[in-house]
Amino acid sequence: MEDYLILMRLDILTKEAQPSPEQLQIYMKQYQEWVNGIVAQKKFKGGTALSTEGKVIQSNHIVTDGPFVETKESLAGFIIIQAESFEDAASIAKNCPILMGEGNSVEVRKIMSIHKEE
Repeated sequence: MEDYLILMRLDILTKEAQPSPEQLQIYMKQYQEWVNGIVAQKKFKGGTALSTEGKVIQSNHIVTDGPFVETKESLAGFIIIQAESFEDAASIAKNCPILMGEGNSVEVRKIMSIHKEE
């Protein structure tokens, strides 16, 4: 099995796009059920939500507030899973409840090691 990163993107800034407290409670329950299903398969390795604040550091060492590109879609969080293949990882990602929101997306990336173990 190999490690894969599932990046979750949604609009976390536009006030009108934010769920009510009741909706948020439902969404969090759905998300926890999804993650618990991955845990039950022994494929969950970790993950977290990300704050809406950040800094972008460009190659010329200019630091700006961020981390936003020119879109309302922001990186809201990620999880790391183990999967047999990209297809297996994508199959798991397809069930992410974030995808029920208009314009939301998830991205699956294989984690590659660039550091040698000593």
